[in-house]
This record gives sequence, structure tokens and C-alpha cells, in this order.
Amino acid sequence: MAFAGKYQLESRESFEPFMKAIGLPDLQTQNRRDIKSVSEVEQNGDDFKVTVTTGTKVMVNTFTIGQECELDTPTGEKVKTVVHLNGNKLTVSLNGIESVTEVSGDYIYNTMTLGDIVYKRVSKRIS
Repeated sequence: MAFAGKYQLESRESFEPFMKAIGLPDLQTQNRRDIKSVSEVEQNGDDFKVTVTTGTKVMVNTFTIGQECELDTPTGEKVKTVVHLNGNKLTVSLNGIESVTEVSGDYIYNTMTLGDIVYKRVSKRIS
């Protein structure tokens, strides 16, 4: 249950270029720029529920490792994909975005790569 917990965003790199690349409107990008999102991860074996709250926007994704699922993206699209667990890393492909999430101590690290843009998020466990 290494992933389970509640995490608050501490830092991020390449936020605006990444949001522009995925097609998020400038106004939405600006509105989200200074908000410290909170991610809550519930894990029961291979079953996960991830709730991300960014201001008033709440995105909930549920999935089982290795099984096809439908995930919401930051642009509001729903994408069918499969989440994999490789060691202590969750990996998934979403519309050309390669996402890797890993936990180390009280931190969760998420890296999303789209072409040559690498968006990195670091969040700290708050419970």
C-alpha cells in the first residue's frame, strides 16, 4: 500500500508549456497555475482510486493494475488505457503522454512526457 495517502503539491516544472501542448485553454492554465492541488490515493491490492482536487475542480480516476480502464485527463477527455505497476512506479500512456508516478518516503513524484516537454510534479504526504 505504498501509494496510499493524501499529498499536496509542493513544486512543478514546465507546467504552462505542458498545459499548452495538451490543449488546455490559456484561461484555465492561468487559473490553475497558483493552486496547490491535493491528491488522495486509495489502494487496495491492485485496485486504485485517485482523487485530485485543484481548487473547485475534482477529478476521480479508478483503475486496476493491468486491466483496461477509462481515465479522465486534465483537459476533461476520457481515455481508455491500461495502468502498469513496475516495481514502485505506476506507468500509463494517455493520448501520447507517458506518465510515471512513484513514491519515495513521504513524497510522490509524477513525470508526464509529451514529445520534448517533460512536466514534473512533486507532492508531499499530508496524511
